[in-house]
Amino acid sequence: MATVLQSRTTSENDSANDTIPDKYSPCNNTNIKAFSRVFLPTLYSIVFIVGFIGNCLVVCVLVKFQKKSNMSDVCLFNLVLSDLLFLLSLPFWAHYALTSQWIFGSFMCCTVMAFYTLGFYGSIFFMILMTIERYSVIVHTQTSLFSKHRSVRASIALVLFMWTLSLGASLPNIIFSQVNNKVWTCSLEYPKGTKWRSFSYMELNILGLIIPLSVMLFCYSRIIPILMTMKSQKKHRAVRLMLVLVSVFFLFWTPYNIVIFLKFLQYLGYMHTCEWDNDLNMAMQWVETIAFCHCCINPIIYAFVGQRFRKLFLRILKEWFPLCFGRFRTTESEFSMRTNNTVRPPDIQ
Repeated sequence: MATVLQSRTTSENDSANDTIPDKYSPCNNTNIKAFSRVFLPTLYSIVFIVGFIGNCLVVCVLVKFQKKSNMSDVCLFNLVLSDLLFLLSLPFWAHYALTSQWIFGSFMCCTVMAFYTLGFYGSIFFMILMTIERYSVIVHTQTSLFSKHRSVRASIALVLFMWTLSLGASLPNIIFSQVNNKVWTCSLEYPKGTKWRSFSYMELNILGLIIPLSVMLFCYSRIIPILMTMKSQKKHRAVRLMLVLVSVFFLFWTPYNIVIFLKFLQYLGYMHTCEWDNDLNMAMQWVETIAFCHCCINPIIYAFVGQRFRKLFLRILKEWFPLCFGRFRTTESEFSMRTNNTVRPPDIQ
């Protein structure tokens, strides 16, 4: 979630000096800093605990039961890995927000930012790949790249390609992350006189919202009419899931990207009053809350909503906690019927 990284590290670096970036005059942001020291560590801790538990449960289900994984499961697995990478950075950011000092050194500054940005872009790109996979399988069934005969090769190639894209998109933040030992900060320090900061703002908006939302709207607008024509009792649940995917992504990330765009305009010289600066910094705290929670919701949207996955999840709980979940019955025959069914597309029931 590099959008969070860009805005937060910039904001914190500015707060450390009680100034607005670049050509702006000094402003009093003491109240915002005090609010951040309480609000952000609490938020990061909750998101880390909930998201880590949820995503680890998804990994357990995929590793334990999916002996013959399809492309959708491969995408889900890598999506979960992306979210876990992002979540691993949160304890460091929580301590940083609480103390306003980076005590972990230069290497960990680069490493944590790498986890942070790789997790964000990986989550976005694998979500796009899952959407395209569903579109290909449902709309172009006969010519789908993800057909059974080519799924293994396609999976390996596409997974490597997506991680390469994620690394490429993350490199500027990794390269320009620096520790300032005088004020004990870990932030992005772009070379003066370059367009890297402007490029970073545009990259965040384009890769973080415009492209994924456009792909999802296009693909699902083609998928839903086809599902509605299927003579299946599960089609309405599948349609609802498609609408939830688009709606949740839009609701969680649009406010955040709007604030990012306003910060970009501020960097260009617009809205550079102290009132605007304080309002945008405070707004960033709240839209962060929504954006961060998306990695906790991912396991629910992509996994637990699916009937097949939910049964496997209950099987794990029954094995681990037989006294609490012994009344749930999920047999091997039920699992076999679900996995051998080739009429419905995977992971949308």
